[in-house]
Amino acid sequence: MADTLLNFSIPLDVNVLEQVVSSVYGGDPQQMTAASQTLSQLSERIQGEDAGSALNWFRVDNILESPTLSSNTKFYALQILEAAIKYRWKTLPAEQQAGIKNFIVTLVIQKSSSDETYRSEKVFMTKLNVILVQIVKQEWPHNWPSFISDIVHSSKTNETLCENNMSILKLLSEEVFDFSRDEMTSAKAKKLKESFNADFSLIFQLCEYILANSSKQSLLIMTFQTLLKFLNWIPLVYIFETALVKTLVYKFLPVPAYRNDVLACLTEVGSLDIGNIYESVTSEIGAAYDQHFEALFTEVATAICVGVGGQPPPIVQPDTDMAAAFNSGSDTDQTFIQNLGLFFSCFFRQHLPIAEKAAHSNPTLLQSAMGLLVLISHVDDMELFKICLEYWNVLTSDLYHTECQFQPPPQ
Repeated sequence: MADTLLNFSIPLDVNVLEQVVSSVYGGDPQQMTAASQTLSQLSERIQGEDAGSALNWFRVDNILESPTLSSNTKFYALQILEAAIKYRWKTLPAEQQAGIKNFIVTLVIQKSSSDETYRSEKVFMTKLNVILVQIVKQEWPHNWPSFISDIVHSSKTNETLCENNMSILKLLSEEVFDFSRDEMTSAKAKKLKESFNADFSLIFQLCEYILANSSKQSLLIMTFQTLLKFLNWIPLVYIFETALVKTLVYKFLPVPAYRNDVLACLTEVGSLDIGNIYESVTSEIGAAYDQHFEALFTEVATAICVGVGGQPPPIVQPDTDMAAAFNSGSDTDQTFIQNLGLFFSCFFRQHLPIAEKAAHSNPTLLQSAMGLLVLISHVDDMELFKICLEYWNVLTSDLYHTECQFQPPPQ
């Protein structure tokens, strides 16, 4: 079988490919080893050939559209296609590039338009999305300037398609802003970041549309997770001069199904350092953002310790034994307690003077928040304890040096 599969002078026999892939996952140890070596050799041969000719021989589209081939064989074909796009896209003829792009876009839309198909083929969809993002990195914005508008407009036609589109935007944000240093040249990364910023108003409008109109839990959760990837790079006007924070706090934070993802977003906002974002901060700009952070702390702490908008019940009852709740709680409950600790420790570490300023008008709120962080510090979880301990170390150092009227030397 190996000789047949590795012979590029005859057409690819997909049935032989299916047998070899099946042996990797269901054969005896000797068969699994031999089949794995054959697939590795095939990948190497394809990579060593002219990219266009190799893909004309190894027809990924025929493999993916075949009703008789297994999902494992189709996944292997996607891996071949991903490597070609990632490393040899520029060597492909323009017509072949356009054909691959159109095929993948059509397949993504087809698979994500049906909720049943989308859920049942989740691993396959994730790989398809990764491949589409690789194409976008190669083609956008110069050859595909309408990508963002295309994805935004299609999102309003179908909630499942919209959910997958949000996943694509999340992946693209990660590729451009988190992993670009190792994946692309600095000039290419800079261009993609500029394109993302230029088109972000469309993406933000889509997020607002989803938060205002959708009640589909999986779509809303994906939107929160996508927003989380945006919050550390988008212009601050989208965070503080829109209804985003209030929508997250008042509409979604009280809902148990959403509160962990929402609290992660609010923690990201509360951790922002204006001094790092702006090279020089005037007193007017600083004062304006101080007011925004003060409102953020007041609204989140009030919702957690008093009740949303100051109306009981609080999200966390004041007499809750956090250590016991953590030990007996579900994974979701434990994550919520961890996120509470993260929010308050990150906010206090970055903006404690702002929280103290808020305490002038409502001293019990800061006391309640600090008390809650103390209770969370009792939880028997090493990572959570480290998070809390890091803040207590900052606070005690600050209190000590203030009391001694001594400024510590710069670190």
